[in-house]
Amino acid sequence: MHSPLELRKFVAPEFVFGNGARFLANRYAKNLAAKKILIVADKGIIKTGMVDELCNLLDESSLEYDIYSDISSNPRDHEVMDGAQLFSDSQCNFIIALGGGSSMDCAKGIGIVSSNKKHILDFEGVDKVHIPSPPLICIPTTAGSSADVSQFAIIMDTEQKIKVAIISKALVPDVALIDPYTTLTMDHYLTANTALDALVHSFEAFVSNASSPITDLNALDSINLISHNIKPLLNDLQNIDLRSKIMLSSLEAGLAFSNASLGLVHAMSHSLGGFLDLSHGECNAILLDHVIDFNFISETDKYLKIGKIMGINFKDSEINNQKELIINHLKELKKACGVTSTLKKLGVEEKDIPQLAENAMKDPCIVTNPRRPTMENIEEIFINAF
Repeated sequence: MHSPLELRKFVAPEFVFGNGARFLANRYAKNLAAKKILIVADKGIIKTGMVDELCNLLDESSLEYDIYSDISSNPRDHEVMDGAQLFSDSQCNFIIALGGGSSMDCAKGIGIVSSNKKHILDFEGVDKVHIPSPPLICIPTTAGSSADVSQFAIIMDTEQKIKVAIISKALVPDVALIDPYTTLTMDHYLTANTALDALVHSFEAFVSNASSPITDLNALDSINLISHNIKPLLNDLQNIDLRSKIMLSSLEAGLAFSNASLGLVHAMSHSLGGFLDLSHGECNAILLDHVIDFNFISETDKYLKIGKIMGINFKDSEINNQKELIINHLKELKKACGVTSTLKKLGVEEKDIPQLAENAMKDPCIVTNPRRPTMENIEEIFINAF
């Protein structure tokens, strides 16, 4: 149990939450001395019309811009470098990211490459960014990645086939404009996977060995919001009130994990997603209950607190039964969200597991997991999720 007197820092951007927040982009850009802006948004977001909407705002304020859209669902190292080249060639001094975690992580990468004049993979790890990024505004269009408020960026190392984590205060955006309206374009699958991603963020932040009373508050409220609102939302995708609750849960999850860091689920998910180019949220969801099974002995009280928040009745149950109640509750929640896959169904082969485990062991998220795993532990968890 952490003492409230332990030293902890908390970093967060200025953020505006609520319907219409996206319409403040031009005002903030002018206030932050934007001259020419690089808009970073993938082709899917361009099709929604939200990029046109942003461009109209910038035109009204006589702000120049270019658009970079060559972004994969798991942003590649070369995509970041190409975006940084466009930023330089176009003589931009400002970035606006519009989209999900992929667009925002790519934008963060473009920013630090542009200011530090290094390759994006040189920043892998913790506190490797020495020169701040140009000003960055993030406008999230999904409710789950929380890249709009975090000090994380996840980039695909295409040669090693692994996702690398870059963690630095320099990656915290200057402003996040968090508008639940933008999430109305998400379909059932994306809504479910991003919400489960936020749920895993909060689970891992709450049991992290770097958690604090402030991150705990955010993590628990996020878990409460997701666990009680995701199923109603999936049955009513155009309900803006439910969208707002899930968007708020994503914000709180981001504030929690950005400061408490994450754990074994994310270390394994980064390895898995990088190796087979898989959906991050789905990988997290598949691995969560198996990692809880491993971690439970180290943070029993915290997991029980999570269970109670989710509505589980532990009356008269023994410790092992309590663990099973939490795991079974999560399995039912995932099933209700339509996430029923396994690693085998996603294309993982048993021969891949040693390499996946080795990559996971190198991930910085493993440092804050409440229980230190061995290679053999991680291999066993992968096999259990097979």
